[in-house]
Amino acid sequence: MNEAIRESGTHGLTSGPDKAFRLAVDMVRRGEDLGFETTLIAERWIGTDHSAWLLASALAPLTSRIELMVAVHPGIITPQAVAKLAVSLDRISGGRAAINIVNGWWKEEFETFGQGWWPHDDDARYRRMDEFVHVLRGLWQQNEFDFQGEFYRVDRQGLPLKSVRLPHPPLYAGTRNPTGKEVIARDCDYWFVDCLSDYRLWEQNLDQAAAAIAEMNARTAHYGRSIDFGMSCHVICTDSTDKAIELANQLEEHGKTNRIAFIAAKALGPGLVGTPETIADRIRRYEAVGVGTLMLHFHPMVEGMEGFARQVMPLLARQAA
Repeated sequence: MNEAIRESGTHGLTSGPDKAFRLAVDMVRRGEDLGFETTLIAERWIGTDHSAWLLASALAPLTSRIELMVAVHPGIITPQAVAKLAVSLDRISGGRAAINIVNGWWKEEFETFGQGWWPHDDDARYRRMDEFVHVLRGLWQQNEFDFQGEFYRVDRQGLPLKSVRLPHPPLYAGTRNPTGKEVIARDCDYWFVDCLSDYRLWEQNLDQAAAAIAEMNARTAHYGRSIDFGMSCHVICTDSTDKAIELANQLEEHGKTNRIAFIAAKALGPGLVGTPETIADRIRRYEAVGVGTLMLHFHPMVEGMEGFARQVMPLLARQAA
């Protein structure tokens, strides 16, 4: 990983295909073989990361089953462009495209890649998200769509290219903002439930998830629909609880170094830290309150993913039976 990052930030040719791309291909194909059903392709505009849309398109013909969920930032890329990109990826992949709406937190990304537009009024970001999703769905579902909004406009246009997946590629999103929640309840398909970052408070997070899901179900019922729920989880699975806690504490300390590191550390909150039996039991308890999609992080990634598939997934299968 470190060598791939170093190479990606260096001018000049490398020997063979890009290392970061090869790593992504190996990881996603292995995950697919192990039975994982979806993968998030994050978008980091500042950094050496490849463009999420290009990476997803490159992965599409090299995979066959796994869903490719691309992160998009309203305010950096227009919903008209995303509507076309998503349907293109959907068709290239045989119906495996999905979108993760990320309203953004990194002001510098928006200032650099979004023509400097970062609203001082936080609610404006969610009004923009509302219009973004409205335009997406309008272009996907209507042959001729017209919209005049605060942030976007579409003058009686359609999208001739149609998706394989019906009614359209699914929309994932996560927010604590009331306006954002209303957008998700009305127009999205999955909501990522927020949680406290302390893995020691996992039972509190379980109760919080149950309450949040109940509240969101009430919102979606108002629109005569339902959605599914997910959580972002960092898994630390070892043969002893003490060792898992030691590694979790190390990640917590690392999470204090920068905002990107904090994302991984915060994902410890659901408490998937401990032995395979402990982790399987906690996953079942989250499932019981309505969490059906777990976006899992591991470190080291390959070893962690392999270990989870070998030690935890069989326990989940036996419990389900």
